[in-house]
Amino acid sequence: MEQNVLTQDMLVTDGLTAQTMGSGTLPVLATPALVAFLENTAMKLVHDLPDGTTTVGTSMNLRHLRASAVGETIHCRAELTQHEGRKYTFALQATNEAGDIVGEGTHERFAVDVERFMGKLKQR
Repeated sequence: MEQNVLTQDMLVTDGLTAQTMGSGTLPVLATPALVAFLENTAMKLVHDLPDGTTTVGTSMNLRHLRASAVGETIHCRAELTQHEGRKYTFALQATNEAGDIVGEGTHERFAVDVERFMGKLKQR
């Protein structure tokens, strides 16, 4: 596997449906569940950070193109396409077992110092 690419599989369960998550009324894969899984795949690609540092998602542009039923397996692929300083940019794609594109888009993450980032929340 390429160093800048990570794939993961996700089984569509009742808990991941639009009906259950409240993003729709049908028992199909919810867009928020697809977004979260693709974001998780991208996040796992950034593994060379110094101690005390993590990445946070700042932008997601995704087109959810095909419905997926409970019981289907979705293949998620994230590719790191650009790394500039603290900014990481990814190309994302999800396909079903037949190879149909379920969703595709781009995602950005920024590296942050955990203590400093969390400290800003306490100052509010």
